[in-house]
Amino acid sequence: MLAYILRRLALILPTLFGIMLINFVLVQFVPGGPVEQILAQLEQDTDVFQGIAGGGGEIRQISEQGDYLGAQGLPDDFIADLERQFGFDKPPVERFLHMIWGYLRFDFGESYFRSISVTDLILEKMPVSISLGLWTTLLAYLISIPLGIRKAVRDGTSFDSWTSSLIIVGYAIPGFLFAILLLVLFAGGSYIKIFPLRGLVSPDFADMPAWRQVLDYFWHIALPVLASTISAFATLTLLTKNSFLDEIRKQYVLTARAKGLTEQKVLYGHVFRNAMLIVIAGFPAVFVSVFFGSSLIIETIFSLDGLGRMGFEAAVARDYPVVFGTLYIFSLIGLLIGLISDLMYVWIDPRIDFERRLS
Repeated sequence: MLAYILRRLALILPTLFGIMLINFVLVQFVPGGPVEQILAQLEQDTDVFQGIAGGGGEIRQISEQGDYLGAQGLPDDFIADLERQFGFDKPPVERFLHMIWGYLRFDFGESYFRSISVTDLILEKMPVSISLGLWTTLLAYLISIPLGIRKAVRDGTSFDSWTSSLIIVGYAIPGFLFAILLLVLFAGGSYIKIFPLRGLVSPDFADMPAWRQVLDYFWHIALPVLASTISAFATLTLLTKNSFLDEIRKQYVLTARAKGLTEQKVLYGHVFRNAMLIVIAGFPAVFVSVFFGSSLIIETIFSLDGLGRMGFEAAVARDYPVVFGTLYIFSLIGLLIGLISDLMYVWIDPRIDFERRLS
């Protein structure tokens, strides 16, 4: 097993290299880079970029005289200076290799338009995304697995029918629409105000005692987590049910029942470990999709400042250090979670031997 883990870890670097290379090449063909955006903004509002990190006296001078230069066009030396500040005066290959070398040392540089490093910016936004991803995944699994087992045991009954109807309706509702519905119903939209409209904590959070801080945190995160859970909840429930149904109909279950084992021992002593393999296989996809995928819409609706909004705003502003830094970190986390999922396979079912399959 150690050899398999080492092989998987060795594949992470070339995989990351390929992901970064493909995205870097694609970005080269996207019009409207950071230099072009700054020039466009200078023509519209000359005071916007006076505080650009690394900007010299020339930038401030042109900003002050922007009304005059806007009609004649910006000087070539100013544009060349902007390109030098952003590193665009170097060939693309050199820029890519320099970026990769920094990323291997976890040096992601500094945001183009904010006086903060990419690492500090990610750490600043991380609590929101961790809260959404962690609690959404946990809630989905805690509800879906017991419900899916119950539906498998009572397959074909009225309980199975009406819960399936609810699950299908929940799956059909888009997450953003359900989030808006929750806001309208429970956050003072048109009916009752039970939960807050925005933010992860209250403004006076730091002055609260510990027990009130816990309650305030869950009070704010309740609606976003519920909105994020609905689609994952439906998928996991049906996946668990179908997996258990497949195992219950196998010969070893009939043999266990014939030996006089109770239904609980048959389900949780024999069926559970085999049926849960496919559910565990979907764990990385569920976690990564919740953590990185749907967070943008949920964060926007509930006014949460997390990684989803940060990545979207960076892409729109062509803040390449933030775009590529988050891409590198997210890809690395996804690859590591995939490896952890395989290790969980082996832990639950020792009969699985990835090393033998690769030999």
